[in-house]
Amino acid sequence: MSTGDAADDRNAAAVPSAAPNVATRAAAERAWCLYDWANSAFATSVVAAILPVYFAAVASRTMAPNEATARWGFASAIAMLASGLLGPVVGAWADRSGRRKPLLFVLVLIGCLCTAALATVHGAGWMTLLIGFGIAFLAFAVGNALYDSLLPAVAGPEDMHRVSARGFAWGYIGGGVLLAINLAWILMPKRFGLADADAATRLSFASVAIWWFVFSIPLFRQVPEPPGAGGGPNPVVQTLRTLGSLRRRPELLTFLIAFWLYSDGIGTVIKMATVYGSEIGIGRTHLIGALLMVQIIAAPATILFGRIARPFGPQRAVALGLLGYIGITGLGFLMSKPIHFWLIAVLVALFQGGTQALSRSMFASLVPRRQMAELFGFYSISEKLAGVVGPLLFGLVAQWAGAGRYAVLTLVPFFAIGAWMLMRVDLAAGARRAAEG
Repeated sequence: MSTGDAADDRNAAAVPSAAPNVATRAAAERAWCLYDWANSAFATSVVAAILPVYFAAVASRTMAPNEATARWGFASAIAMLASGLLGPVVGAWADRSGRRKPLLFVLVLIGCLCTAALATVHGAGWMTLLIGFGIAFLAFAVGNALYDSLLPAVAGPEDMHRVSARGFAWGYIGGGVLLAINLAWILMPKRFGLADADAATRLSFASVAIWWFVFSIPLFRQVPEPPGAGGGPNPVVQTLRTLGSLRRRPELLTFLIAFWLYSDGIGTVIKMATVYGSEIGIGRTHLIGALLMVQIIAAPATILFGRIARPFGPQRAVALGLLGYIGITGLGFLMSKPIHFWLIAVLVALFQGGTQALSRSMFASLVPRRQMAELFGFYSISEKLAGVVGPLLFGLVAQWAGAGRYAVLTLVPFFAIGAWMLMRVDLAAGARRAAEG
C-alpha cells in the first residue's frame, strides 16, 4: 500500500468520527437554547404578564391601586437584591466544583415548586403571592447565571452572538406559546371547563411550573459540563477577591457599570409595565394580549439583532436598542389609552431581546473561561442590583406622587448614560485580556 493510499484510508476513517462531533455540538446548542424556551414561561407569564395583574386584583381588595403598585415594586426589589448577592457566591462554587448543571437542576426544581404553589393561593392572600413569587424568582435568577455561563460550552467566540440571540428568540417563542394558552384559559374559562378567570389564572401558574421543568431536561442531558477549576479559597472569599480584581480588567468593569445602568431601565419596564397599566385603567385583556404580541414580534427581531451584530457591531446594535427604550419611556409617560400600551409593546418587542442577547454574548467574550460561572454571577448581580434600584425608585415615586406616571421618567438617565458608557468599552482589548486568563 502506498503512502498516499494509507493517507486516504486515514482520512476516510476520520470523516465518520467528525460527523458525530458536529451532531453532538448542534444537539448541545439546541438543548442550551431550549432552556430559554423553558424558563421564559416563568419570565413571561409569572414575572411580566399574569401574576402582576392577578396580584393587583387580589391586593386591590384590601388596599389602594397605587399602594399595590408600590408593594409589587418593593417585593421585586427585595427578590432582585437577594438573587444578585447570592449569584456570584453560587457561581464561584460552581466554577471550583465543576457542578454547574447539578446546581442549576436544584434551582429549577425549587423554582418550579414555588411557581406551582402560587396556584394554591385564593382570596386576599397577596402576601403569600409575594413570598412565593420572591422564592421562585430567586431560583430563576440565580439559575440563569449558571445557564448563561454554559454559553461557551456550546458556542465558540465566532458563534456566541448568534447562539445567544437564538436562545433569546426561542425563549420568546416558548414563552409566547404558553402565554397564548394561558390567555385563552383566562379569557374563555367556561370553554375549558374552568369556573372563572381566577381559576384559569391559578391553572396558568401550574402550567408554567410543568413547562419550565419538562423543557429544561434536554440541557441536563446534552450540554457538556465544563471542568471545574478546583482548589482555591471558599466561595465567599473567592467572590470578594474577584470583586477586588475587577479594577485590573477595565473593559469588563466598564461594561458591567454600563450594563447595570441600562439593565435597570429594561428590567423595570418588564416588571412594572402591567402593574402600571392596571393602575391607569387598561384592562386585563389588553395588558396580556399586548404582551403576547411582544413574544411574537420579538423572536424574529432578536434573530435580526444577532445577524446585524457582525457587520454593525454589537455595541452599536445595543445602543440603537437603548435609543428605542428612551422613546418607549416617553410614550409610557403619555400613556392613557389601550392603543398606547399596544404601541409601547411593539417597540419593546423590537428592542428588548436584541439588547439582552448581545449584552450576554459581549460579556461572555470578556470573561476568562475558568471564572465563567462566577463572573456571570457578577453579571447577574449587576442586572439584579439594577432591578433593585429601578422598581424601588419606581415604587417610591409612585407612592410619593400618588400615581406611577411620573415614576416612568426616572428611567431615561439610565438608558442614556448606559449607552454612552457601553460605547467606551474596548471589546477587542477585553477579549484579548480574557484569553490570557
